[in-house]
This record gives sequence, C-alpha cells and structure tokens, in this order.
Amino acid sequence: MENDLRAALIAWLRADPALGPINAIEEEAPLSTTPPWLGIAASAGIDWGTKDRAGREIRIALELESRIDATAGDSSLLSAIERRVLDLPPFHSGFELASIRFLRSRSEARADNLRGALLEYRFRIFEPL
Repeated sequence: MENDLRAALIAWLRADPALGPINAIEEEAPLSTTPPWLGIAASAGIDWGTKDRAGREIRIALELESRIDATAGDSSLLSAIERRVLDLPPFHSGFELASIRFLRSRSEARADNLRGALLEYRFRIFEPL
C-alpha cells in the first residue's frame, strides 16, 4: 500500500497546474534537474488496520529544493504544495485514504544560493474494499 500511495501522490502533484514552476516532481531527488524540484525524501509505514481490514499509517516527507535569494521566496510554492497534498482524493486502485495530516516542516539555506524545505505528512490508509 505504501508504494501505491507514493505513486498516487506523485501523479496527483504532477497534475496540478499551480505547481508548474517546479521543473521535476519525482519519487526521489532527481539527479540532474535544475531547481526547483520536488521529491519524496523519505517514507515509513506502520500498521493501522482493524479486525477486518488491513491498513497503514504512512509518513511521507516531501523535499522542495529551490534556488532563491529571499528567505520567503518560495513560500507561495510551498503553500500550493501543501494545499495539493491535503486535497488528495480518498479512493485509489490500491488503497482508500482515511485521513491526511500535516505534521511538520523544516527550511534551510544551502550552499550556492539553494534553499531546502521539507514538508512531512501522515497518511492513514486502508486496503480497498
């Protein structure tokens, strides 16, 4: 189910026109893409099932790397990413989404005028009926 969620999330993010300024939206950090790019930095899952239905609680951290001078220069892009993640539809072929919750974020300045931002979410999902 975790891989199904990762694939659905990447496809959902790629389909959003508001994220058009992002050069690549990938399952992991792209090797040769000019910033800005978005990728899954990490994911981990634990059991979240019931007596009659398998389920997982999956935490996914998304990383946005951008090249920007101002500290708040990518805030509108981060807001668009957050809105899109929280709007992920509930029904998919490999899982049913029960809830999404924003957990935390982190931002840092990097070498060569790069900025990194991490957004972490908790997804609770069930196997489809």
